[in-house]
Amino acid sequence: MSRGERVAPHKWAVLAAIGLSYFITVVTTSFSVLALRAIAEDFDVTLRTVGWVVIIESLIIAALLLPVGGLSDRVGKHRTLHVGVAVFGLGLILTGLSPTFPVLIVARIVTALGNTLVQSVSTGILVAAFPSDERGLALGGQTTAVATGAAAGPLLGGFLLDVLDWQLLFLLLAIPTAITFLVVRRVLRIEEQRAARTTGFDTRGAVLASSFITVFIFTLNDPFDFGLRSPVTIVGGVLAIGLLVAFVRGELAVDRPMLDLRLFQIGDFRRAVTLRVIGFVASSSLVILIPVFLLGVLDLSTRATGGVLALFAIGMTLGAQVSGRLYDRLGPRLPMTFGFVAQVSVLLLLSQVGEESSLVLVAIGSFGNGLGQGLWNVPANSVMMGSMPAESLGVGGAFTNVTRTIGSVVGQAGATAIVAGVMASQGFDIPLGDVVDTTGAGAAFVDGWRLTYLIGASVSVVALVIATRTSGTSRRSIGDAR
Repeated sequence: MSRGERVAPHKWAVLAAIGLSYFITVVTTSFSVLALRAIAEDFDVTLRTVGWVVIIESLIIAALLLPVGGLSDRVGKHRTLHVGVAVFGLGLILTGLSPTFPVLIVARIVTALGNTLVQSVSTGILVAAFPSDERGLALGGQTTAVATGAAAGPLLGGFLLDVLDWQLLFLLLAIPTAITFLVVRRVLRIEEQRAARTTGFDTRGAVLASSFITVFIFTLNDPFDFGLRSPVTIVGGVLAIGLLVAFVRGELAVDRPMLDLRLFQIGDFRRAVTLRVIGFVASSSLVILIPVFLLGVLDLSTRATGGVLALFAIGMTLGAQVSGRLYDRLGPRLPMTFGFVAQVSVLLLLSQVGEESSLVLVAIGSFGNGLGQGLWNVPANSVMMGSMPAESLGVGGAFTNVTRTIGSVVGQAGATAIVAGVMASQGFDIPLGDVVDTTGAGAAFVDGWRLTYLIGASVSVVALVIATRTSGTSRRSIGDAR
């Protein structure tokens, strides 16, 4: 029986299992962010301290994605997903039962480990289950699951946290996680082909990749507020560059690297990676600035803000469904071009928003950003995965998530730095969270907001040009690049 005949009857069940896995992890992440204030009050810690509930999870996921993806190609992606969902559920239970803040941090580390296992293999499993001419449809379905979770998180979380204790909420989340585990275990019963064990595991590459991503994200996010000119920040930047150089040199020197960098010799792969990174750089600024604008400048309620943010997820759902089908029929160029045209238009629109602007404009911007991201993200992801050999789909799927993480971190850090710099130049050297309580800070924030979106639109124009050059017709693979 051929590989296609073996997996094709199960493709929709696989999509359902993967979609459910993504949905529950995204919803839980949203709940974690919404619950930060309640957690700080219960454990009597500052808001800066409680931020580590989210920071530690983000760091672990980003640092371990590539190594876990590479390891899953050897131990089995299905088995990795089973364990990931189980560990994730255990982390939720430990979170709900945490008696102290340090125990809570440990619980979030466990949850992050489970989330890492899930994210590192889900894309690879999905791509393996669908034929190549339906890859866009499959990845569009995955993005829809993510978007649905992103929409449900703020809407449900804002309501449930008003009526339930946050610890009880995390315990209740363990129930759908257990259902997800049962679905995954039932659907993914056939163990997939693994890479030969004799090839070993690129431990050096895994350590260097994890170290680079950890130092890079930590330095860029600056959770301890060292400042751009601090020796700690400068050393961190130099160390990150050194680790990246060592990783690249090491991967090129070994016969069986964790991530074969010769993939970058394939033009469409190289362009797809670039598009995902700079695309998320430009679009992720909305994620961090829109809530501050709505809460601090327009003085909206948390629920109303959650509704506007949910429009982003709705737009992304629509964009992912359309682009997945367009990609399968026409290739990546058309949906990616439409996506970046939408993104440029949205960013230019938001650059004109001010303190007296209608909420409708921000709502349109939120929806349009999601629509654009859904349109360009699915085909870019599909092009990347289409360049991966079957035995490397685990690390390939993990790498697609790494490109998103790096782009999002750079975009959010850049947006924060631009707005903070503009505000400081006008005499408001304050955290963004203090805008709502500081007279006159709203106008300074809007000036920074406008500059940020003009820069984001410029970056998106660059991405648009690259998108028009991505044909997706190349059938080269890693074997051709050697």
